[in-house]
Amino acid sequence: MNSKYKNYLFYISAILLLISSALHFTQWAFIPYVYAVAGAGLAVTILSSPYEGKNFRVKRLRFPEIIGAIMLPLSSFFMFKGRNEWFLCLSIFAFLQIYIMIVKNKEKEDS
Repeated sequence: MNSKYKNYLFYISAILLLISSALHFTQWAFIPYVYAVAGAGLAVTILSSPYEGKNFRVKRLRFPEIIGAIMLPLSSFFMFKGRNEWFLCLSIFAFLQIYIMIVKNKEKEDS
């Protein structure tokens, strides 16, 4: 996948995920579908972009990144079931992404 299209997919999916998670409390029937599509797009984008550098510390962050990407379809499943665990899965994804971005930016500053 071209990196330009991958970036577009990432941004659109992230915006749709944010909007659909905020509008979930309105109980509109189509919101879980929007969330599922956005979560799948974000997961595909994350899983299809491996780290190609030589830094071992950043390479080892790939596993938490994969776990976070798996949390998105799982949270979508819980949203369809009408359970509140979807918010926990989304929070785990957000926490892992914030941690990964902090470490990647720190490594970028150190080099």
